[in-house]
Amino acid sequence: MSTRVYRFRTFLNSDPPHLAEIWRSQPPQRGLMQPVSPQLLEYGVFSKPQFDPAGLILATLDDLPVGFVHGGFAPNENGTAIDTSLGTTHMLMLQGTLQEGTSAGAAALADDLLAASEHYLRGRGAKVLYGGGIRPLNSFYQGLYGGSEIPGVLHTDRVLTDTCARNRYREIDRVVIMQCDLARFRPPFSRRVRQIKRTAQWVESVDPPTASWWDACMWSGLQRDHFELVDKALGKVIARVSFWDVQPLASSWGLSTAGLLDLFVEYDWRRQGCASHLLREAFRLLRRRGVSTVEVQTMASNEAVLAFYRKLGFTEVDHGLVFRKEEQK
Repeated sequence: MSTRVYRFRTFLNSDPPHLAEIWRSQPPQRGLMQPVSPQLLEYGVFSKPQFDPAGLILATLDDLPVGFVHGGFAPNENGTAIDTSLGTTHMLMLQGTLQEGTSAGAAALADDLLAASEHYLRGRGAKVLYGGGIRPLNSFYQGLYGGSEIPGVLHTDRVLTDTCARNRYREIDRVVIMQCDLARFRPPFSRRVRQIKRTAQWVESVDPPTASWWDACMWSGLQRDHFELVDKALGKVIARVSFWDVQPLASSWGLSTAGLLDLFVEYDWRRQGCASHLLREAFRLLRRRGVSTVEVQTMASNEAVLAFYRKLGFTEVDHGLVFRKEEQK
C-alpha cells in the first residue's frame, strides 16, 4: 500500500486559485461564503496590510495544494500595530475529498497543519493560542466567514473544531448568532422612549473615519453606517451603534443583510430605552433602503444582552465556538 507524503510550504502568489478550489470543496455551511473566488480571497485576506505570507501554510500532495492553515495575531491595546503575544489559527481547510468518511489520514494531516500554525505563531512570540477568529483576533475573512462578525469557529466547521479538540484546545465560550426580520420587527414603544425623542437628537454618519490603524485594516473597502443619539441640551453622545452591509456572504443567503456592531449606551442613560429607540430608528431607515435582515452576534454568557435582542425579535440562527490552547504544565 502506498503512503501519501504531504509536504508543507508557505504561501506563494500563485496559490489563490488553489486555495479557492479547496474552499469551494467544503461541505455547505450557512456562515461560509460560496462560491468563493481568488478575487474574494484577495479582498478578505491577502490585501490586508497585516497579512503575512509566512502565516498561511499549505499542504501539498505531488506539488498540488490539498489543504491550508492560516495563523495571525491581535492588535495592540491602541490599535496602532500588531501584538504578537496573542495568536490564533483563523482557518484550517482540507480538500473536500479528503474529508469523506472517517479518514485517519485526514485527521493526521489536519493535526500537522495546526501544529505548523502553532509553530509559526510561537515563533513570532505568541504566548497564548486560540482557535478561530474573534474580536480582537479577527484580522481576516470578514464578509467571507461567520456573518456580522467573525464568531470564533462555526460549530458546523468540523475540520477546525475536531482538530482543536484533539490538540488540547478547550472551548471557553460560545458566540450566539442572531437575526431579525425587519418586515416583522415591532419595536417596543413606551413613555420613556417618547421622552428620549423629545430630549435627544438622532444623527447618522455614513462611512465614519476609523479610530485606529487596526480599524482601517479591518474596514478597508467596507462601508459602515454609524448612528448616534445626542442629548440636545448637553450636545453629548449618549448612545451609538454601527451597521455594515454583510457582503459578499449575504449574497449567498439571498438576503440583503446589515450587520449590527458596537451598540453602546452611556452608563447614566442605561435602562431608559435609549438602545431600543436608537435601533428602532436605525431599523426603520435600513428597511427603507432595502435591507431585509439585521444580524448580530453576542457571547452566550452575556444573558442580559441576549434577553434584550430576543425582546426585539431576534432569533438564533447559528453559533460559533471560542477555543483556547491548554498548555501542558
